[in-house]
Amino acid sequence: MNPATVLILGGTREARDLAGLLAGSPELRVVSSLAGRVRDPVRPAGEVRIGGFGGPEGLAGWLRDQRVDAVVDATHPFARTISASAAAACAATGVPLLGLAREPWTAGPDDRWHEVDALPDAAALLPALGRRVFLTTGRQGLAAFAAVDQAWFLIRCVDPPDEPLPADGQVILARGPYDAAAERALMAEHRIEVLVTKNSGGPLTAGKLDAARELGLPVIMVRRPDRPDVPLRSTPDQAARWLAEVCGDGHLAPDEA
Repeated sequence: MNPATVLILGGTREARDLAGLLAGSPELRVVSSLAGRVRDPVRPAGEVRIGGFGGPEGLAGWLRDQRVDAVVDATHPFARTISASAAAACAATGVPLLGLAREPWTAGPDDRWHEVDALPDAAALLPALGRRVFLTTGRQGLAAFAAVDQAWFLIRCVDPPDEPLPADGQVILARGPYDAAAERALMAEHRIEVLVTKNSGGPLTAGKLDAARELGLPVIMVRRPDRPDVPLRSTPDQAARWLAEVCGDGHLAPDEA
Protein backbone atom coordinates (compact mmCIF):
# COMPACT_ATOMS: atom_id res chain seq x y z
CA MET A 1 0.00 0.00 0.00
CA ASN A 2 1.38 3.39 -0.99
CA PRO A 3 1.42 5.99 1.79
CA ALA A 4 -1.51 8.40 1.71
CA THR A 5 -0.52 12.06 1.56
CA VAL A 6 -2.24 14.39 4.01
CA LEU A 7 -1.82 18.17 3.82
CA ILE A 8 -2.37 20.06 7.07
CA LEU A 9 -2.81 23.79 6.60
CA GLY A 10 -1.86 26.05 9.50
CA GLY A 11 0.52 26.58 12.37
CA THR A 12 -2.07 26.43 15.15
CA ARG A 13 -1.75 24.22 18.22
CA GLU A 14 -4.42 21.96 16.74
CA ALA A 15 -2.46 21.62 13.49
CA ARG A 16 0.72 20.69 15.37
CA ASP A 17 -1.08 18.20 17.58
CA LEU A 18 -2.70 16.56 14.56
CA ALA A 19 0.66 16.33 12.77
CA GLY A 20 2.10 14.70 15.89
CA LEU A 21 -0.70 12.14 15.96
CA LEU A 22 -0.23 11.22 12.32
CA ALA A 23 3.53 11.44 11.87
CA GLY A 24 4.20 8.10 13.56
CA SER A 25 2.32 6.11 10.92
CA PRO A 26 4.51 4.65 8.15
CA GLU A 27 1.42 4.54 5.94
CA LEU A 28 1.04 8.30 5.89
CA ARG A 29 2.99 11.16 4.40
CA VAL A 30 2.15 14.21 6.49
CA VAL A 31 2.92 17.67 5.11
CA SER A 32 2.24 20.76 7.22
CA SER A 33 2.00 24.09 5.41
CA LEU A 34 2.81 27.29 7.31
CA ALA A 35 2.04 30.72 5.92
CA GLY A 36 5.41 32.12 6.94
CA ARG A 37 4.04 35.20 8.69
CA VAL A 38 5.60 34.31 12.06
CA ARG A 39 9.37 34.76 12.10
CA ASP A 40 10.17 31.76 14.31
CA PRO A 41 7.22 29.36 14.11
CA VAL A 42 6.95 26.23 16.23
CA ARG A 43 7.56 23.48 13.70
CA PRO A 44 5.25 20.45 13.68
CA ALA A 45 6.27 16.83 13.19
CA GLY A 46 6.62 15.54 9.64
CA GLU A 47 7.37 17.48 6.48
CA VAL A 48 6.99 21.26 6.61
CA ARG A 49 6.58 23.73 3.76
CA ILE A 50 6.53 27.48 4.35
CA GLY A 51 4.89 30.09 2.15
CA GLY A 52 1.77 30.58 0.10
CA PHE A 53 0.52 28.49 -2.81
CA GLY A 54 -0.51 31.29 -5.16
CA GLY A 55 -4.24 31.31 -4.56
CA PRO A 56 -6.77 28.54 -5.21
CA GLU A 57 -5.30 27.67 -8.61
CA GLY A 58 -1.79 27.32 -7.18
CA LEU A 59 -3.04 25.16 -4.32
CA ALA A 60 -5.06 22.98 -6.71
CA GLY A 61 -1.94 22.46 -8.82
CA TRP A 62 0.08 21.52 -5.73
CA LEU A 63 -2.57 19.01 -4.65
CA ARG A 64 -2.44 17.37 -8.07
CA ASP A 65 1.36 17.38 -8.29
CA GLN A 66 1.76 15.89 -4.82
CA ARG A 67 -1.15 13.47 -5.23
CA VAL A 68 -2.70 14.61 -1.98
CA ASP A 69 -5.37 12.28 -0.60
CA ALA A 70 -6.90 14.62 2.01
CA VAL A 71 -6.55 18.17 3.31
CA VAL A 72 -7.16 19.42 6.84
CA ASP A 73 -7.64 23.17 7.15
CA ALA A 74 -6.36 23.81 10.68
CA THR A 75 -5.55 27.47 10.10
CA HIS A 76 -6.44 30.21 12.56
CA PRO A 77 -10.21 30.78 12.77
CA PHE A 78 -9.69 34.27 11.28
CA ALA A 79 -7.54 33.11 8.32
CA ARG A 80 -10.43 33.44 5.89
CA THR A 81 -8.35 33.79 2.71
CA ILE A 82 -6.54 30.45 2.93
CA SER A 83 -9.72 28.71 4.10
CA ALA A 84 -11.56 29.98 1.02
CA SER A 85 -8.64 28.95 -1.20
CA ALA A 86 -8.61 25.46 0.32
CA ALA A 87 -12.33 25.03 -0.26
CA ALA A 88 -12.05 26.14 -3.89
CA ALA A 89 -8.94 24.04 -4.59
CA CYS A 90 -10.37 20.89 -3.04
CA ALA A 91 -13.66 21.35 -4.90
CA ALA A 92 -11.72 21.68 -8.17
CA THR A 93 -9.57 18.60 -7.56
CA GLY A 94 -12.02 16.36 -5.70
CA VAL A 95 -9.69 16.09 -2.70
CA PRO A 96 -11.61 15.63 0.60
CA LEU A 97 -11.36 18.66 2.90
CA LEU A 98 -11.94 18.92 6.64
CA GLY A 99 -11.99 22.07 8.76
CA LEU A 100 -10.31 21.74 12.17
CA ALA A 101 -11.07 24.64 14.50
CA ARG A 102 -11.16 24.86 18.27
CA GLU A 103 -14.48 25.74 19.86
CA PRO A 104 -15.06 29.50 20.21
CA TRP A 105 -15.20 31.13 23.60
CA THR A 106 -18.63 31.87 25.04
CA ALA A 107 -19.53 34.58 27.52
CA GLY A 108 -20.51 33.63 31.06
CA PRO A 109 -22.95 35.44 33.31
CA ASP A 110 -20.18 37.57 34.87
CA ASP A 111 -18.56 38.56 31.58
CA ARG A 112 -19.05 42.03 30.09
CA TRP A 113 -18.69 41.25 26.42
CA HIS A 114 -19.50 43.57 23.53
CA GLU A 115 -19.44 41.48 20.35
CA VAL A 116 -18.61 43.05 16.98
CA ASP A 117 -18.08 41.71 13.47
CA ALA A 118 -14.78 43.38 12.53
CA LEU A 119 -11.82 45.35 13.86
CA PRO A 120 -13.13 48.75 12.63
CA ASP A 121 -16.30 48.08 14.64
CA ALA A 122 -14.17 47.42 17.71
CA ALA A 123 -12.27 50.67 17.19
CA ALA A 124 -15.51 52.63 16.86
CA LEU A 125 -16.81 51.19 20.12
CA LEU A 126 -13.70 51.92 22.18
CA PRO A 127 -14.35 55.55 23.19
CA ALA A 128 -17.51 54.54 25.02
CA LEU A 129 -15.81 51.78 27.05
CA GLY A 130 -12.35 52.92 28.12
CA ARG A 131 -9.25 54.94 27.37
CA ARG A 132 -6.57 52.42 28.43
CA VAL A 133 -6.81 49.53 26.03
CA PHE A 134 -5.26 46.05 26.03
CA LEU A 135 -5.21 45.15 22.32
CA THR A 136 -4.62 41.43 21.64
CA THR A 137 -5.91 41.01 18.08
CA GLY A 138 -2.53 40.17 16.53
CA ARG A 139 -0.20 42.31 14.44
CA GLN A 140 -2.37 42.34 11.34
CA GLY A 141 -5.21 44.83 11.23
CA LEU A 142 -3.80 47.24 13.80
CA ALA A 143 -4.29 50.07 11.31
CA ALA A 144 -7.99 49.95 12.23
CA PHE A 145 -7.04 51.51 15.58
CA ALA A 146 -4.52 54.06 14.31
CA ALA A 147 -7.06 56.87 14.18
CA VAL A 148 -8.39 56.29 17.70
CA ASP A 149 -7.25 59.31 19.68
CA GLN A 150 -7.49 60.04 23.40
CA ALA A 151 -6.68 56.40 24.15
CA TRP A 152 -3.55 54.57 25.28
CA PHE A 153 -2.89 51.08 23.87
CA LEU A 154 -0.98 48.13 25.26
CA ILE A 155 -0.45 46.06 22.08
CA ARG A 156 0.68 42.45 22.38
CA CYS A 157 2.00 40.53 19.36
CA VAL A 158 4.27 37.58 18.65
CA ASP A 159 6.32 39.54 16.10
CA PRO A 160 6.87 43.32 15.73
CA PRO A 161 3.81 44.89 14.07
CA ASP A 162 3.82 47.01 10.95
CA GLU A 163 2.70 50.62 10.89
CA PRO A 164 0.38 52.44 11.06
CA LEU A 165 -0.15 51.95 14.78
CA PRO A 166 -2.07 53.92 17.40
CA ALA A 167 -0.16 57.07 18.25
CA ASP A 168 -0.02 56.50 22.01
CA GLY A 169 0.88 53.18 23.54
CA GLN A 170 3.36 50.39 24.06
CA VAL A 171 4.08 47.18 22.15
CA ILE A 172 5.06 44.01 23.98
CA LEU A 173 6.23 40.88 22.16
CA ALA A 174 5.19 37.57 23.69
CA ARG A 175 3.97 34.12 22.72
CA GLY A 176 1.33 32.24 24.71
CA PRO A 177 0.18 30.44 26.70
CA TYR A 178 -0.81 33.15 29.18
CA ASP A 179 -2.20 32.27 32.59
CA ALA A 180 -4.92 34.29 34.28
CA ALA A 181 -2.78 35.46 37.22
CA ALA A 182 -0.09 36.90 34.94
CA GLU A 183 -2.72 38.52 32.72
CA ARG A 184 -4.42 40.08 35.73
CA ALA A 185 -1.11 41.47 36.97
CA LEU A 186 -0.30 42.87 33.52
CA MET A 187 -3.68 44.58 33.24
CA ALA A 188 -3.40 46.01 36.73
CA GLU A 189 0.15 47.27 36.11
CA HIS A 190 -0.96 49.17 33.00
CA ARG A 191 -4.29 50.29 34.49
CA ILE A 192 -6.22 48.66 31.64
CA GLU A 193 -9.85 49.68 31.29
CA VAL A 194 -10.96 47.57 28.31
CA LEU A 195 -9.74 44.42 26.54
CA VAL A 196 -10.02 43.97 22.76
CA THR A 197 -9.58 40.50 21.32
CA LYS A 198 -10.70 38.10 18.61
CA ASN A 199 -12.72 35.00 19.42
CA SER A 200 -9.89 32.61 18.68
CA GLY A 201 -11.07 30.09 21.27
CA GLY A 202 -8.98 27.50 23.09
CA PRO A 203 -7.30 27.48 26.50
CA LEU A 204 -3.85 28.86 25.56
CA THR A 205 -4.92 32.51 25.50
CA ALA A 206 -8.11 32.38 27.56
CA GLY A 207 -6.34 33.71 30.66
CA LYS A 208 -6.97 37.31 29.56
CA LEU A 209 -10.72 36.66 29.61
CA ASP A 210 -10.51 35.21 33.12
CA ALA A 211 -8.49 38.24 34.22
CA ALA A 212 -10.93 40.71 32.64
CA ARG A 213 -13.82 38.95 34.38
CA GLU A 214 -12.07 39.09 37.75
CA LEU A 215 -11.25 42.77 37.28
CA GLY A 216 -14.76 43.61 36.05
CA LEU A 217 -13.45 44.95 32.74
CA PRO A 218 -15.45 45.17 29.51
CA VAL A 219 -14.29 43.02 26.59
CA ILE A 220 -14.75 43.89 22.94
CA MET A 221 -14.93 40.49 21.25
CA VAL A 222 -14.57 40.23 17.48
CA ARG A 223 -16.73 37.40 16.17
CA ARG A 224 -15.29 34.74 13.89
CA PRO A 225 -15.90 35.07 10.17
CA ASP A 226 -18.06 32.45 8.48
CA ARG A 227 -16.17 29.34 7.38
CA PRO A 228 -16.59 27.55 4.05
CA ASP A 229 -19.29 24.88 4.03
CA VAL A 230 -17.10 21.83 4.65
CA PRO A 231 -17.09 19.12 7.36
CA LEU A 232 -15.80 20.53 10.65
CA ARG A 233 -14.17 18.98 13.72
CA SER A 234 -12.95 20.69 16.89
CA THR A 235 -10.15 18.39 18.14
CA PRO A 236 -7.14 16.67 16.55
CA ASP A 237 -8.46 13.27 17.68
CA GLN A 238 -11.71 13.87 15.81
CA ALA A 239 -9.76 14.97 12.74
CA ALA A 240 -7.63 11.80 12.91
CA ARG A 241 -10.78 9.67 12.97
CA TRP A 242 -12.11 11.53 9.91
CA LEU A 243 -8.84 10.87 8.10
CA ALA A 244 -9.07 7.17 9.00
CA GLU A 245 -12.44 7.07 7.27
CA VAL A 246 -11.28 9.06 4.23
CA CYS A 247 -7.86 7.44 3.73
CA GLY A 248 -8.74 3.98 5.03
CA ASP A 249 -8.10 2.51 8.46
CA GLY A 250 -4.90 0.87 7.23
CA HIS A 251 -3.18 4.25 7.04
CA LEU A 252 -3.50 4.95 10.74
CA ALA A 253 -2.26 3.08 13.79
CA PRO A 254 -5.11 1.69 15.95
CA ASP A 255 -4.60 4.22 18.75
CA GLU A 256 -4.60 7.10 16.25
CA ALA A 257 -7.81 6.21 14.42
